[in-house]
Amino acid sequence: MSRLTELLKERILLLDGAMGTMLQRYKFSEEDFRGERFRDWPQPLQGNNDLLSLTQPRAIAEIHRKYLEAGADILETNTFSSTRIGMADYGMEELVYELNYESARIASGIAREFTAREPDKPRFVAGSIGPTNRTASMSPDVNDPGFRAISFEELRLAYREQVEGLLDGGVDMLLVETVFDTLNAKAALFAIEELKEERQLDIPVMVSGTITDASGRTLSGQTAEAFLISVSHIPMLSVGFNCALGAKQLTPHLEVLSSKTATAISAHPNAGLPNAFGKYDQSPEEMASEMKEYLEKGLVNIVGGCCGTTPEHIKAMASLIKEYQPRKIGQPEPTGIHHA
Repeated sequence: MSRLTELLKERILLLDGAMGTMLQRYKFSEEDFRGERFRDWPQPLQGNNDLLSLTQPRAIAEIHRKYLEAGADILETNTFSSTRIGMADYGMEELVYELNYESARIASGIAREFTAREPDKPRFVAGSIGPTNRTASMSPDVNDPGFRAISFEELRLAYREQVEGLLDGGVDMLLVETVFDTLNAKAALFAIEELKEERQLDIPVMVSGTITDASGRTLSGQTAEAFLISVSHIPMLSVGFNCALGAKQLTPHLEVLSSKTATAISAHPNAGLPNAFGKYDQSPEEMASEMKEYLEKGLVNIVGGCCGTTPEHIKAMASLIKEYQPRKIGQPEPTGIHHA
C-alpha cells in the first residue's frame, strides 16, 4: 500500500487552491508573459497562465510554497490548459511537453523541500489535466447537432503528450479535473492507462467532474451518478467534483457519490458563486463553515479549493479538517446500475 493510500485512511487530505486567482495578484503585463525567450512571439500571450512556468517560474514556485505553508498536502501543477488543443490559441503547440515537464518539476521540487522539512507530513504533486475548450460528445453548432469540433483520437493523443511531460517531470499522481464532458475525460483516462501499461507504472489517478448548474448535471447532461458510472471502469484513487459551484451547492452531489462508490471522494469547490462581475467574494471563514457539512456527514477524503480560493482559504480548511475523520474508503460497495 502506498503512503498516499495509507494517509487517505488516516486523515482528510488537503488539496491546494486556485492558481489563476493567485496569479492575478501579480498583475503580469504582456511583456511579463513573454519574458526574454518569447519577446518576438507573433501572437499575444497575456492570459496564457501555463506559460508562466517558463517565463515567470519564481512566481509559480512562490504560489506553490504559499499553499504548502497554508497546510496543503497536495499541489496541483500549473498545467490546466497545457495540451496541444489549449495551446493552439497561442500557436504554442510545440511547447506542450516542455510546459508540462517544467511545471511538474517546479511543483515536485517544492513538495520535496517541504517533505524533507516535515517528514511526518509528506507533500504530493498532482498533474493537473484540464478539460480543453472542445467537447467530444456535443456539437458547438446548434444548427448542426451531428458536428464535432474534435475527435476522441485527437483528444487521446493530446492528453498522452501532456501526461508524458507530467510523468517525466516527477508528479506523484494525475488529476483529470473540471470534467464537463465525460467523453473528453475518457480520452484522458485512456491515454493514462496506455502510458501506465507501456511504462509499467502504477500512478494514482484522481477524477473530478464539474456540475455546471442547479439541475445537478454536467454540461454534457450527466447526473452525478451517471458521471460516476461512466468513469468507474478505470482504477481511481479518488472521484469527486470541483469548480462551477460553491461548497454549499456541491453537498447533495457528493452525497450521491459517497453512497455509490467504494473509492475515496474529493471536493474542491469555488469560493461561493461569482458576483455580477465574475469575482468570488466568499471569505475563507464562510467557505470553511459551508464545507463543515461534508465533514459532519463523513462524505470526503480530499478537500481543497477551485476558482477564487487563496492560501487563506486553504488555511481555514486546514484548521477545520483536523477535527474530523475521513470518509471510510471501501464502504459502501458500488451499487452499479439499477434497472427499473
